[in-house]
Amino acid sequence: MGLLTFSINVTLDGCVDHQEGIVDDETHALFTRLLDESGAMLWGRVTYEMMESYWPAVARGGEEAPPALREWAVKLETKPKYVVSSTRKDFPWTNSHPIAGDLRMGVQKLKDATPAGVLLGSGKLATELDRLDLIDEYKLLVHPRLAGHGPTLYQSGLPATRRLELVSAKPLRCGAVAMHYRRAR
Repeated sequence: MGLLTFSINVTLDGCVDHQEGIVDDETHALFTRLLDESGAMLWGRVTYEMMESYWPAVARGGEEAPPALREWAVKLETKPKYVVSSTRKDFPWTNSHPIAGDLRMGVQKLKDATPAGVLLGSGKLATELDRLDLIDEYKLLVHPRLAGHGPTLYQSGLPATRRLELVSAKPLRCGAVAMHYRRAR
């Protein structure tokens, strides 16, 4: 069984707005490594649609992008992508698949079928999966910024505090810190 790893960019005040992080070659290299190390991606519909609106065009060369972004896009194009949605049924982006039915069972089945692990990149979905006790690890890129707005991590709350164990913390040149935590069981 593979691990479910929640990975996202976050500011010091918890904002997960994708426009608030520092974008440079080093941060993209970090997320490319995470992508390489995982067997599949898992998103909610909103994140999927945001990603679908840009990255396939970058992978095909239809959008101008620096080499680090293009590398990410090409790898993302071939990676299996799973989407949780109760409203959308059609997922035309290459290697995209819906997770239908019971959320706990669908995600557990995905974890069981993906020995290399599943990389989760949606904040709202992470809250739901944490409530179901399905997230094993957290790999957060904490940016040295205070956004002063949302959306924020776990905005709708959790039923109880989650204890985590630090696996590693690596500062990047831009001042962001790559934090790796594992659930304390």
